Amino acid sequence: MHDDSSLSAWPLSLRSELVQARQNGHVGNTLVSETDQYRIWLIALSPRERLPFHTHVLNYFWVATSAGLARSHYGDGSIVEARYGLGQTQHLTFGTSQFMTHDLENIGDTVLTFTTVEDKRSPNAPLSL
Repeated sequence: MHDDSSLSAWPLSLRSELVQARQNGHVGNTLVSETDQYRIWLIALSPRERLPFHTHVLNYFWVATSAGLARSHYGDGSIVEARYGLGQTQHLTFGTSQFMTHDLENIGDTVLTFTTVEDKRSPNAPLSL
């Protein structure tokens, strides 16, 4: 895992994209279902493909539906590389006015896939799509 906490070291293109992403609620490649309670997203990234910066405001969980290696840049300036295992799951929660902005880049050599489920009953209103 790599963690570098300096936004100033990022390329200008990434810093500019980050600023624009605060209202980007597209947390996956494809929204496959939306109800009054949930948004369900699929993410599929080929090697070297990247999901642009987006912002999470809703409680959610993700499940890795393939194994692989990824890098994320976070709004606080950190950069994290992670190895994901098939079936690995993480749940995240956000209090009122809390959020997380990040991107996701496949730095491995296989297709990386996730399913993400957002709970629209969270303390924050969903971002517009």
